[in-house]
Amino acid sequence: MTQQIPSTEPELAGVRNFRDVGGLPTADGRKVRRGVLFRSGHLAHATGEDAAFLATLGLHTIFDFRNAADLRLEGPDVELPGVRNVNLPLSDPADGAEFWKMVRDGDIEQLRQILGDGKAADRMIASYRSIITQRTAEHSQVLHALAEDSVPVLMHCAAGKDRAGLSVAVTLLAVGVERDAILTDYLESNAKHRRYKVRRSGTSADAYSPEVMELLGPLFDARAEYLSAALETIETTWGGVDPYLERGLGLTEQTRERLRERLLD
Repeated sequence: MTQQIPSTEPELAGVRNFRDVGGLPTADGRKVRRGVLFRSGHLAHATGEDAAFLATLGLHTIFDFRNAADLRLEGPDVELPGVRNVNLPLSDPADGAEFWKMVRDGDIEQLRQILGDGKAADRMIASYRSIITQRTAEHSQVLHALAEDSVPVLMHCAAGKDRAGLSVAVTLLAVGVERDAILTDYLESNAKHRRYKVRRSGTSADAYSPEVMELLGPLFDARAEYLSAALETIETTWGGVDPYLERGLGLTEQTRERLRERLLD
């Protein structure tokens, strides 16, 4: 299928944080091919025009890393003809259910208690570490699928920065993309037009007051310290990227080479 990939990033009305990950450099001088690896926030609110654009990408597979609670809150992705949708939750909806309910419904005192004094950032760091150590089967499934036939691929979660961000980062590590380039792409999620729209139940101005938004900020930021925590966890748990990919995710060198063939120029 001929791919109609625009040279500039499209402005999608109902999909946040969409981008082509193509162009990132590898340590051996290659680059990620354009038009094969995309990332975004959820597709539940995609407009007809958004869906028409996504249909031009020739997608084989969409990996949706949201859990059941996310799906209840936002709804399922729009259907794209001929595209395989794989829901592969990277977080447990029961884990932190009360916490996220407080984020949406809590008053300022409750938010100060659960998020203040660095608690919000600490929670994000712990979450990144946990996904790396506890979701090896899911990351293995993604990489083996990409090596077989699942490109072009779109990976997304709710905001497109944490669960999708880690899955993209792991994919890029597997094909040898430079660490600095992985971090630069990850931090792109902080651009104002890409950020997740925080939804709180209150309708008064106080529900979105400056102090509330400051307390919530660490939950909705992409921060270098979060991704660094994930990479450090790979080092401390497996001793490096190669043993992580081999022992943690079960990738053989042959599988990694197929990944490089599919994803790199």
